[in-house]
Amino acid sequence: MRTAVTAILKFFSEADVFLLALSLMSATYGTILISSIAIADGNQLYVQIGAIIIGVGLFILFSYIDIDIIADKSKLLFIFSMLFISTLLIWGVGDDVGRVAWLRFFDIGIQPAEIVKIPFIIIIAKMITNFKERKTLHSVMSLLQIVVVFAISFGFVMIVSEDIGTALIYFAILVGMLFVGGIKLRWFAFGGAIIATVFPFLLDNVFKPHQRARILSPFPFSADMVDPVELARVRWQPDQSVAAISSGGFRGQGLGSGRLTQGRGIPAQHTDFIFSAAGEELGFVGCILIVALLVAIIVRCIYVGTKSNNPLGMLVCTGIASKLIAQTIENIGMALGLMPVIGITLPFFSYGGSSIVTCFAAMGIVSGIKMRPKPVRFRSL
Repeated sequence: MRTAVTAILKFFSEADVFLLALSLMSATYGTILISSIAIADGNQLYVQIGAIIIGVGLFILFSYIDIDIIADKSKLLFIFSMLFISTLLIWGVGDDVGRVAWLRFFDIGIQPAEIVKIPFIIIIAKMITNFKERKTLHSVMSLLQIVVVFAISFGFVMIVSEDIGTALIYFAILVGMLFVGGIKLRWFAFGGAIIATVFPFLLDNVFKPHQRARILSPFPFSADMVDPVELARVRWQPDQSVAAISSGGFRGQGLGSGRLTQGRGIPAQHTDFIFSAAGEELGFVGCILIVALLVAIIVRCIYVGTKSNNPLGMLVCTGIASKLIAQTIENIGMALGLMPVIGITLPFFSYGGSSIVTCFAAMGIVSGIKMRPKPVRFRSL
């Protein structure tokens, strides 16, 4: 008994309890919103609560796992990641927009591409750290290796599940980690030029009509480039979301009293458009609280990274922060009609077991980086 108490006290004294508290506050707030949305059901609420419990367990577990040991197995992590995503080819379940992104077990769905974001961050962090140690980070061959790993991961997600949203988060993670890792700006300019050149071709020849409509829908010129019927269908959801948020005013219509939220007026409101529920029922105050909690979590991840004195740990924290920043901006922008409707969850708030579990696991990794001193092999750097 005394040993258990000692272990608990040690955890609370060494782990990032502040980050755990922020994560639990956000997940609890999200669960309250989910419980008020008419389209959600009791089973989904139980799944969300169960995912939070599992997530807290993973937070504790990953707080005690040395990220350097995991990163040393980066090749195995990459193989596992690709095999895990490939399971969708056999057992994947599709949705109403053509994505085959989930493995379903009764009422529980697992999204491999969401979970694999964490191994992807560790793999890229390990590669950048190794190249920096060898002083070859800015060489063409080093950057090419990093780009190939990204391209394979991005390609697997796109080809296997056709999940543009999740694939783009991988790109945001890569950019954030390369920037903090110290890649020269000329390489970003070069990459941007390539993307600007290739993207129109992909838009016209690779993306399907509904995907093209989702990407272009927020832009005024989209009416000239997309089928009007498809564009109207895509815009309806964010238009309803904006109407819900606008009707909430400063304090909202009250939890469980939103006209559109309770009238099932917004598809996927408990997942991709949960911000609109907060806006309609809890108003500007409820929306600002969501933003404040997520900003606090992101800032905490960045703070731990800057204080870690471990190049690998710093990059892992950067990758996790980049993931959170990209998903937050895209999801809230989507709900406000300012960003493409590409199916991105709001971290900690949206319904989704894979999303919740991954977020808590990521926070556990950050906590573990905070707990650990600088590795021996880096103490001379």
